[in-house]
Amino acid sequence: MRCPFCGVIDSKVVDSRAADEGNSIRRRRECSVCVRRFTTYEVVEEIPLMVIKKDGRRERFDRGKLLNGLLRACEKRPVPIDTIERAVSKVEKDIYNHSEREVSTRQIGESVMQHLKDLDQVAYVRFASVYRQFADINNFVQELELLMKTQHKE
Repeated sequence: MRCPFCGVIDSKVVDSRAADEGNSIRRRRECSVCVRRFTTYEVVEEIPLMVIKKDGRRERFDRGKLLNGLLRACEKRPVPIDTIERAVSKVEKDIYNHSEREVSTRQIGESVMQHLKDLDQVAYVRFASVYRQFADINNFVQELELLMKTQHKE
């Protein structure tokens, strides 16, 4: 780290501690030449996650949109808000654990559906109807039959 006083690159760390609620590290350094001390902060540089929309457009991942989608699916259902928040966090973790910096809406939707299936089956079908753009009642029936088959296997 370059000394801000004399410009020498050689310095040593005297003290390190967590800062900003653990989101950064504060380091006290001492220049090996002028012996003056200075403070640096180290933070993780996050590359934004981009979502590839169905029409090919790209936009930044927005946790709020994900939360709103789950809230709409779980509306008037006996699902506590903290459970919905945990599901959003799990989906978000799935997305960020994906090795790419771009993720398709299809991948996000499938992850949401997987978590909703375990959370509330009515919310799952509601979300599926919008996500898969059911055209008629036959699509609903097919999804319900598939849901019932997987439920009987467990």
